[in-house]
Amino acid sequence: LLNAINRGRQKRSMADIRTVGTAVEAYAVDMAFYPTFNRGAGAPIDGTFRGFLEPTYVKTVPREDGWRTQFYAASESRFYTLASAARDKQLSAGLNAYVAAVTQDMDCDIVYSNGSFIQYPEGVQTD
Repeated sequence: LLNAINRGRQKRSMADIRTVGTAVEAYAVDMAFYPTFNRGAGAPIDGTFRGFLEPTYVKTVPREDGWRTQFYAASESRFYTLASAARDKQLSAGLNAYVAAVTQDMDCDIVYSNGSFIQYPEGVQTD
């Protein structure tokens, strides 16, 4: 049962990240660049980042993932990264340090960059 609950939290987090990513992409289509926010390091999504997107590109930017931890974002004019720290509530690396990977652990971060997931859960998740 707990595994099913955590899997639902992963899916919700991925859907919310995808929503923010779509809004960032729409912003980039209109402005010809991504919003600039917290270059490289990654910080919780705050009013500065939300100000670029709300209400024009998304009514409200989701602030928390399925585990009630803030989403993280880093964005420069040519790329952006969004992340959820997942169940352990701690990012395991800086937002620019992730490599493409499929994860199978509930504690692994969920990372979305430039229109696609680069680290995401798939298959049976271990506890």
